[in-house]
Amino acid sequence: MPDNSLWYKDAVFYELYVRAYRDSNGNGHGDLGGVIEKLDYLQTLGVNCIWLLPTYPSPLKDDGYDIADYYNIHPDYGTLDDFKALVDAVHKRGMRIITDLVLNHTSDRHPWFQAARKNPESPYRDYYVWNDTDEKYQQARIIFLDVEESNWTWDEKAGQYYWHRFYKSQPDLNFDNPKVQEEMLSIAKFWLDLGVDGFRVDAVPYLFEREGTNCENLPETHAYMKKLRAFMEQHYPDRILLSEANGWPEDIQTYFGNGDEFHMAFHFPLMLHMYIALHKQSKSPLENIIARTPALSNNTQWCTFLRNHDELTLEMATEEDRQWMWQEYAPEPRMRQNLGIRRRLAPLLNNNRQKIELAFSLLFTLPGSPTLYYGDEIGMGDNIWLPDRNGVRTPMQWEDAPNGGFSKSNSPYAPVLDSEKYAPSRVNVTAQSDDPESLFNTIRQMIAVRSQHKAFSWGDFTWVEERNPAVAVFWRQNEAERLLILNNLSSNRESIKIKLPEENNKPQLLLGKLDYKSNKQKMVIEIEGYGYCWMKF
Repeated sequence: MPDNSLWYKDAVFYELYVRAYRDSNGNGHGDLGGVIEKLDYLQTLGVNCIWLLPTYPSPLKDDGYDIADYYNIHPDYGTLDDFKALVDAVHKRGMRIITDLVLNHTSDRHPWFQAARKNPESPYRDYYVWNDTDEKYQQARIIFLDVEESNWTWDEKAGQYYWHRFYKSQPDLNFDNPKVQEEMLSIAKFWLDLGVDGFRVDAVPYLFEREGTNCENLPETHAYMKKLRAFMEQHYPDRILLSEANGWPEDIQTYFGNGDEFHMAFHFPLMLHMYIALHKQSKSPLENIIARTPALSNNTQWCTFLRNHDELTLEMATEEDRQWMWQEYAPEPRMRQNLGIRRRLAPLLNNNRQKIELAFSLLFTLPGSPTLYYGDEIGMGDNIWLPDRNGVRTPMQWEDAPNGGFSKSNSPYAPVLDSEKYAPSRVNVTAQSDDPESLFNTIRQMIAVRSQHKAFSWGDFTWVEERNPAVAVFWRQNEAERLLILNNLSSNRESIKIKLPEENNKPQLLLGKLDYKSNKQKMVIEIEGYGYCWMKF
């Protein structure tokens, strides 16, 4: 049986943007007190680990990923005492909490950068990457193509260019400086001492720069992450590191090291291929990406997801697939951003309830620990007319009330959705909690069933040989437990034939609808369009 230090293998994560979740004091911004108020809701949903987007003091030019102070809480969100109260309240419910650890860059408002700009002799000058020209590291790609023309920006006060892989307001830290490396260990220690259960580490591939490379995924980055992992293993052995590194699974596998680097890594290509499979109504995209996904050691795990706070990245798509995805899922230019799509789950799937449920069925049954993005469990929409990625970061809709019950302020940080399909009058937690047939209660049931069967989190994955290209059929097996999963990617009712593991072995329906005929070791199953079926033998 798994020990407690491997809790993340069984976890269902919930990504929560504090600013958008619940305003407890009426200032128009969600806050830590508001999250505490809604912990019972999250416990009812069944998630067991909350991932908080950054809550540090920040100018909020990049929603907190531009950090001005690593050792405090943004005043709009509360205080360090509020943070401690949240961690305690989470743990009292038997849940866990991780936060973002942003290693790669700071805000240009950070005191380190301000000191570095003013004085070339300052010890903080070497906390950042400077150069007299903008011609160094030319092989490094520009990530935010929509807004940045270069990875270098001239600073008049410093009289030099500084390096940044993201917005120019986010100068990159210099990890060749041992003091920067030690500073980050101190920051990790500070939050671990406050009780967090680990970190989602932001923008991992970009920590180091080397001439003649693309400045991504360098050996020095892996060496530093092993150093951070060793520090945590020594002092905080039950805490985790979750990598945000976008790449093909065989490449991202390197971030697990030999079980001595990251505990978990996001599986970005699996997310992309789920959407391709759903639209093509074919399981082959899933077969292809899972064939490329290496088996992991017992103490590592993929983290899977359908959507998050950024654009749906098409970075790993071929140019042909990227153009196809834009055409099919983002036909209007406002829906596109950088190399991706800025849309939430429900609008991406045309608010088709069956397809949304099917997407969640894939998420909860394919290998890995699933992550939900706040609001997707009730089918929230987006606002493509807001700038940048803000369209998928609108206030959580709790009830059919002003501001969706998010805030009593007359001027919340962002407008609540007011479209005909997605306004709080149509989409809110209260109404769905009371409706046993709602999307919320369907997702809650999926999570409950998943948590009762270790085969989902620990089991082997095996495709069932089946000629119907529209139905993804596979076994999940752990010790004596054997589960058969069907996901019909087609809009049509489909029929499939399956060999049973044993003669006269009758299935137990766990979730979905089961319409079948069996004859000794063969089973003929009829499954409705966009239907799913989880069964146990």
